[in-house]
Amino acid sequence: MTSLLTNLRSAVITGFVFALIFIFFLAQGSFDQTAFNMWLLRWLHVISGIMWVGILYYFNFIQIPNMVNIPDDQKPAISKVIAPAALWWFRWGSVATVVTGLILAHLNGYLHDAMTFSNGFWPIGIGMWLAIIMFLNVWIVIWPNQKKALGIVEVDAETKAKAARKAMLFSRKNTILSIPMLVAMTVAQNSFS
Repeated sequence: MTSLLTNLRSAVITGFVFALIFIFFLAQGSFDQTAFNMWLLRWLHVISGIMWVGILYYFNFIQIPNMVNIPDDQKPAISKVIAPAALWWFRWGSVATVVTGLILAHLNGYLHDAMTFSNGFWPIGIGMWLAIIMFLNVWIVIWPNQKKALGIVEVDAETKAKAARKAMLFSRKNTILSIPMLVAMTVAQNSFS
């Protein structure tokens, strides 16, 4: 059991095996393939969103505030190893979240109404637009500036400092946007009228 828990890949595979067992028992009896496919897509959307926003919160609540407490000789462990790995999952989590969300909205028939805030789909539409803005911030502003700040792209010290600040400020903007985005996404599942 210890070897299972000390290896991330084994632990994740085990989690998926348990999920498949659970799905197998859910699928017993009458089975609606379309409903199952929609559920699977929604699950992928949620798990991607957890990865994306979870790492956003890690950066903003843990890494950024604590960098000042790390001795300079230890900072390369963060900037050369941890941050690039976290940014990989962060970027691709944003892609998976937005793509699965748009597909879900299309398959459920409300993509256009949500994107145009019509026919009662404005709450999910607001959430979708906020997520799209956050996604664009990740790919157009945060990642290009993080590459400079982390030394993935070589720049002078002044440019590196400016890039780090810009990436941090846009990361904070995404943190701000994530809160109403999550409200919009969850409130859309309920009716208050």
